[in-house]
Amino acid sequence: MNPEAELPKKRTKQFALDVLAFLRTLPRTDTTRTIGGQLIRSATGAAANYRAVCRSRSDVEFIARIGVALEEADESALWLEILIESGLTNSREAFRLLDEANQLSAIFAKSRITSIEGMKRRKAGGGRDANVYVKRA
Repeated sequence: MNPEAELPKKRTKQFALDVLAFLRTLPRTDTTRTIGGQLIRSATGAAANYRAVCRSRSDVEFIARIGVALEEADESALWLEILIESGLTNSREAFRLLDEANQLSAIFAKSRITSIEGMKRRKAGGGRDANVYVKRA
């Protein structure tokens, strides 16, 4: 495993665990249950999909999977924003989780952009076909 991939792997898992703990602090209403369920799915989805990124067999697969992890992290940010802006919570933990969701989104977006640019350079340079280039772990 690439050591650079381990930190985001740990961060996404911790993010999911922190979201679960945070949601237990919210009042039990229909609204918080609904939004909380969505937030659980997106936060755990970001962690699960980043783990899948780490198992990518090609650049194309990596780019597709990191895109899904990015979508899940960004969706988590949306649900946290809704909880905050609707007044359902104003806790420091909600703001910290929102910051972490935004940081994870930025990391995944940059990684995706970097991979796309590298694939284009290899293809333009006459290297292996970018569609079958296998990433080194």
